[in-house]
This record gives sequence, C-alpha cells and structure tokens, in this order.
Amino acid sequence: MSPKEFIARRVAQELKDGDIVNLGIGLPTLVAHYLPDDVDIVLQSENGFLGICPADEANPDPDLANAGGQPCGIISGGSTFDSSFSFALIRGGHVDACVLGGLEVDQKGNLANWMIPGKMVPGMGGAMDLVTGARKVIVAMEHNAKNGAAKILKQCALPLTAENCVSMIVTELAVFRFKDGKLVLTEHAPGVSIEAITARTDAEFVIDEQLKQIAVGESLTA
Repeated sequence: MSPKEFIARRVAQELKDGDIVNLGIGLPTLVAHYLPDDVDIVLQSENGFLGICPADEANPDPDLANAGGQPCGIISGGSTFDSSFSFALIRGGHVDACVLGGLEVDQKGNLANWMIPGKMVPGMGGAMDLVTGARKVIVAMEHNAKNGAAKILKQCALPLTAENCVSMIVTELAVFRFKDGKLVLTEHAPGVSIEAITARTDAEFVIDEQLKQIAVGESLTA
C-alpha cells in the first residue's frame, strides 16, 4: 500500500454517516474510495455543488467540474447553486468536515497550504473559508517534504492559510490531534516507533496515554 493510500484509508475512518464533507484536491480526493460500507457522506464543492461524484468516464458532462477544475458528476438528488450560497454554507458552519493537504502545520494548529513564495500559485481558492468554517479540519499529508524536511513544525514559516484551525493531522507515520492547545500523538503506524516519529517531526508534542497503532486493514508495505 502506498503512503497516500494509507493516509486516505485512515482519514476515511473519521467521517460519519450523513456528514457533509469537502475534499481538497490531490490526496484528499482518495478518501472517498475507502469509506466504510455503512458510511454514506455528501460531498460539497465550493464552486457550488452538494452531492458531487466521479465523472462518467464514458460520457463526461463538459459542464460539470469540481473546484479544482476536474470533470465530475453529481448524484441523483444532488444540487447546484452559485458561489455565494456555497460559501454561505461553509461560513455558516454547515460543512461537517474538510480534508485538505498541507505544506506546513505547526504545534499551535496553524496551517500553511496555499503558496510557496516565489512560485506561481493559482490562488487561495476556498481553503481559508473551509478551515475556519468547517466543524472539523483534517490535514492529510505525507510526514515530510520530498527533501526530507519536517512539515510538522514548532512554527510555520510559509504564509498562513489560517491560525489555530487544525483539528487533526494524518500522515503515513502518525495521527496527531490538538487537545487543550497541545499537539498530541494519538496513533502510530505499524512498525514505526515514537523515536522515529520524533526524529522526523520538528514540533513539540505529547504522547497520549492511550496511544495505539493505526489500523487500516493492510500494512503500509503490503
């Protein structure tokens, strides 16, 4: 199993039947493939959908695209609306959870995920609204950058998306939650020690008394 699939499988366990969920582009979109059989969620897209689903590959509708510009479909009973209504849903606290990637997260729950200075970016998109409006904010990302640098930091160095907004972090090594203003390690991947997680994490964290192993049905190396 790849690290991204491992992360997506673990995030899927956090979603509850009936939740309205926004999945960011990239890794977060994989989460929908690994939902338990008894969990049915409604996917929201900030460009004006409730009930998006994968596009019909054989006959895609050219007029349907998600917030990332990718072709999509819409379920029976789904709805479309303008951006103002879509963001009213988000800002009004009607999105139960959002899952998005991260460039950096720090021990205060600050998130940086939208730009690297000097590199071209398409813009903030709906991230700033989602992380402040959604009831639960899950950052799904690989534990370290491609060059090995830590992404879970004492303090974010990149421009922030929002402050104190992250509920939990899921990586291929660990699950962290924010509790009482502290970053808490609650789960570790099979075969991954606390020492290994500490060595690859810049942030200071505490270890939950009920620390357990991540269980997603398959091992990371399978």
